[in-house]
Formats: sequence, C-alpha cells, structure tokens
Amino acid sequence: MSDSKQGSLSIRACRAEGVPAVLEFWRAADATPSVTDTADDLCRAITSNSARVLVAEIAPSLVGTIIGTFDGWRGNIYRMAVHPEYRRRGIGRALVAEIDHWLVGQGAKRVTALVEKDHAWATSFWTAVGYGVDQRIARHVRTL
Repeated sequence: MSDSKQGSLSIRACRAEGVPAVLEFWRAADATPSVTDTADDLCRAITSNSARVLVAEIAPSLVGTIIGTFDGWRGNIYRMAVHPEYRRRGIGRALVAEIDHWLVGQGAKRVTALVEKDHAWATSFWTAVGYGVDQRIARHVRTL
C-alpha cells in the first residue's frame, strides 16, 4: 500500500488486467475469502451485462471495491471493501452511491447488501448509508 493519501479519489470499472490486484486487495482489506475469489470468477463478473465491478483509487493505490448485480428482480451488492488505512474518508459511501445509481438505471427497486455480521465496522457502515437489517430473512448457502 502506498503512503500517498492526499490524491483525489477516482472510481472506475475494473478491467481484466486489474483482477490480480483486486484479489490481493480483498486479502489486505480483511474480506473473508470466498469460493468465488478467483480470477476466472472476477473476470466473468467484469464482462457480464448484469454485473458492475468498480474499483476506487487514490493514485496510484487501489483503495476500494464494490460489485453490483441485477438479476431482473433485485439488485445485490457484494465485496464493498475499503482498505483499512483509507476507511472513514467517504470512499465506501462514494462506491455505494455509484453502484446504487447503476442499479437504479438497470431497473432495481430494492437492493440487498450481503454484510458479514461479525464485522462491526461493516454492519455499522451499512446502517449509516441507509441499509437496514431485514430480520425476516436468513441466508441459506450451499457451495457447489
């Protein structure tokens, strides 16, 4: 991670050549590893019409990521992560605003953000940006 923290924030679509850096970034940002944390899976998301993968940079450093998807029914947000050295600077809010805007443009009327309940910094962030916990829903998962 670079020591440069004064540059201006830019958010852009992730490109295929940036995939290795994003996968490494998720480890540095304390994102819990997933079976989909592979170059092939991330490249598939980057090229999908139903997904948008964004990266936030403060040149020359990658400081945040977010993935938004729309399945025609509901929007979903995954892998919103900000490097620990850059948290509490509005980067997460900027990423969420960009993905929310894209999801609205896709026709989404409701968005679900998957958030690890044991990460207090993450749950408090999502509450602060207007996402409430839906106590009626439990997520059931099976790895294929």
